[in-house]
Amino acid sequence: MQGNGYKGEYNHAVDVKGRLIVPAKFRELLGERFVVTKGMDHCLWLFDEIGWNMLEGKIQALPVTNANARKLSRFFLASAAECEIDKQGRILIPQPLRNFAGLDKDATFVGVGGHIEIWDQERWEAASDIDLDSMGEELEELGI
Repeated sequence: MQGNGYKGEYNHAVDVKGRLIVPAKFRELLGERFVVTKGMDHCLWLFDEIGWNMLEGKIQALPVTNANARKLSRFFLASAAECEIDKQGRILIPQPLRNFAGLDKDATFVGVGGHIEIWDQERWEAASDIDLDSMGEELEELGI
């Protein structure tokens, strides 16, 4: 990843074959090889090669004797799929990942710094509807 990370919000339709156009700004940063996997809150996470290697390394360093570490490893690694962008700027999201994220019509790409999230558009609208005024103390605790 180059610069200050992924940022921005972009909407695209999922075609009948399960393909999505990757926003041009993200294509420039992703490079030729990248990984999509299950993410938190029923969205998908999209990582460039460097970001994926960092996450995978952290996961593989977890103790296999810890039950939650094994669950976490299975969650992220078992569902991971390498993606390539076709000539029209699209990626094919595997069916199990589309099912997990509820992607069948409209999707929203969201840049969140070190990776990209792909949301069902309706889920994104519900998840992004927050009241920052009521979160003042929590934001302060986070150092924001």
